[in-house]
Parts: sequence; C-alpha cells; structure tokens
Amino acid sequence: MIGQETTGWQTVTAWWRDRLDYRWLTRTLDARGALAVMKGGVAVGGAALLVFSALNLESADGPVGAWRLVTMFNIAATLTWVFYWSLAPWPGERTSLILMAFADVMITGVCLVESNRLFGAFGLLQLVIPGSYLAIFHGPRVLAVHGMWSVLSILILTWLMMRDADSATTVSIVLTMASVAVLVLPALHFCYWVLRMDALTDPLTGLLNRRGLDYYVSSWFEPGTHDSIALMTIDLDRFKQVNDMYGHRAGDRVLARTAACLLEARPQAAVVTRSGGEEFVVLAPLTARVAVSEAERLCQAIESAVEPVTASIGVAVASDSTSRDAEQLLRSSDSAMYQAKQLGGNTVVLAT
Repeated sequence: MIGQETTGWQTVTAWWRDRLDYRWLTRTLDARGALAVMKGGVAVGGAALLVFSALNLESADGPVGAWRLVTMFNIAATLTWVFYWSLAPWPGERTSLILMAFADVMITGVCLVESNRLFGAFGLLQLVIPGSYLAIFHGPRVLAVHGMWSVLSILILTWLMMRDADSATTVSIVLTMASVAVLVLPALHFCYWVLRMDALTDPLTGLLNRRGLDYYVSSWFEPGTHDSIALMTIDLDRFKQVNDMYGHRAGDRVLARTAACLLEARPQAAVVTRSGGEEFVVLAPLTARVAVSEAERLCQAIESAVEPVTASIGVAVASDSTSRDAEQLLRSSDSAMYQAKQLGGNTVVLAT
C-alpha cells in the first residue's frame, strides 16, 4: 500500500501491477458531471485530427497519387469519430480500447503518407491525444502498448526522413517526439496514480479507506463474479478507554497494530480497509459458514496481538440468490456488529 513505508521500486511495481477499474472511473466521472466534458474533449481531439488530415490533402506537400485515397479514408473515418463521441453514449471498456487503437492507426497512417517527411514526423505528436486518454482510462500496461506503437511509428518515419534530412535534424526530431510521446505520458500517469492511491488510502494504517474499498471491490458485486461475498465489520472494544487513559498516540499505535494483524491473518483474496475511527472492514469471497469461522479466527488474533482491546465482528453474506448491493451488505454487517457489542464484545454475530 502507498500509505506504508515502501521503496521507490516497490511503488513503481505497484503502479505497474495496479489494474484501473474502468467502470468505477466512468461511474465516478459521470456522477460528478465530468464524463460529458471528457466526451467533448475526445470529440475535439478528433476534430483536430480531421482538420490536420484535410489540410494535408490540400497542401502542396501533401500526399500524392494513391496515397490521397488513404488520407480521404482517414478524413471520413475521423468525421465518423467526431459524430460518435458527440452523439453516442460513453463506450464500454473493450469498445474504448478499439477506438483508441483505431485512432493510433489513423494518426500514423496520415503521417506516413505525407510527402513532406519533416511535417509528417512532427504530426506524430498527435499520438499524445489518444495516449492521454489511455493514461486516464486504461492504466500503465495499455499505455505501454501505445508507447510501443509510438516508437514503431517514430522509427518508420525516421527511416523515411534519413533520405531527405541531415542526421542532426533527424536525431533532434526523434528525441523530441520520443520524449513527448513515450516518456512524458507514463511519468504524468505515475504521478496521477500516486495521488489517486493517496486519496484511496488511510494514512495512519496504510489500509484502503472507504472510498478505496468501493474502488477495488465494486466489480465483485456484478452477477457471476463471485458465488458468495462475505463482509465483516470489525469494531474494537474498549478503544475509547485506551485513548482516555494513555492518549491518542497510544490509540494510533493500537490501530496500526490492528491493521497489521488483520493483514497478516486475513482470509485468502480478502480486502482489508479502515472505514473510520476504530472500525475496519474485511471483504472476502466466502460462504456464510466459512466467513463466520474466519471472523472468529480474526477475533482471536486481535485479542492475542492487540492488547488491551478485543473486537466485535458483524458478518453479512451476499450470494447469487440474494441481493448483491454493497451498501445493504455494509448496513447488515454493521447492525450485526452492534449486536456483538451488546453481547459483551469479543464475539462474532452473523446477520440474518
């Protein structure tokens, strides 16, 4: 987790392995009214490419012979692109990838048929437009594929330029394009990812916060993803007494030890979060019987490792035959946790 002490290499590795949740991101942007703005931006980017292609077609240094047909096809395709992003609903993840791959091919195609190689080479900077989109919506691995396509396009244009320009000019252009199309976007995405992870992480324990839980497990609740999902709400008993007797620094140490204990003892494939105060949430793909057994094990682990507190745990389970609503599951487990408190704490209650 970003909130824990990590080396630079561990952070880069976590960035590379993190899979951006496309559906969560689009839902969040839509809820903030930003998705319509993003759609307009993509349409404007397509319009810019449309103008670029049209100017190439009419330019004295533009494509000649059969290459003009390629440019005309690109103009028609780009016009379709502009109408699609202006009028159609936001695309699904797979359609989004196909559209951006198509944009990469169109940009490279227009630049390759340009008879003025120098102008065509600088036109490759337009690859930054789909690259920026991919950095926002599809993460580092897809961005790396886009980067390889950009490098391939640059190398082809470089080879064509060698016959028309001196080597110093060619090297200068190649370095300029490579730094913008290949290096700048991953660096910006990495910074964006670190800030996003910081917003999704609890700074004290290094666990995900409530928003981070929603980000990483929202896809779990779609039909067919997991047969059964168990949510455990964990509240520490006598935590207020620790704060009152020993101070908030001691309370912070108890919370940090609890987080470490939960991470070490959590069930396989479980996600652990701190939802606020002395309350934690563990989500795992478990049946009710197994979930209760695992919750009892967590209860014992906290009692042994995090003196002087114990834990009250409420467990709620959703299956394919019941409601798969995350908020309802949270409310049910929270209610069961309060029942465990009323029974004296250090126990587990399964929500009915």
